[in-house]
Amino acid sequence: MLKTLIVMMFAITAGAVGDIFLTQGMRSSGDISTMGFRQIVDTVLKALTNWRLILGTAMQAVYFGLWLAVLSWEDLSVALPLQALSYVVVAFLAQWYLGENVTPLRWAGIGLICTGVALVTRSSVN
Repeated sequence: MLKTLIVMMFAITAGAVGDIFLTQGMRSSGDISTMGFRQIVDTVLKALTNWRLILGTAMQAVYFGLWLAVLSWEDLSVALPLQALSYVVVAFLAQWYLGENVTPLRWAGIGLICTGVALVTRSSVN
């Protein structure tokens, strides 16, 4: 179980950092919901050279590789709930790095999710 927790923490961190870079990259491209088809195509083409989007995609690939490794030895019913810990990391990074307002109610919800993860993790220890 310790191996699973360690690898999952690396995976969660890689995924969360990837999400932050992807968010920054897309926000720098503009709100595509207000764009016409031609502007969206231009934005997609520019995205292919946006270093934040490239780095975010690379971090997501690292996450995916680590996730596949965990699935090779751990029960899915244990591994999948551990992914929920990413909510903590993403909320912290979004507040700290992106300047998002993470309200106390959101933190309370994240706390409830973490309680559930602890119960699932505890149930897998024999």
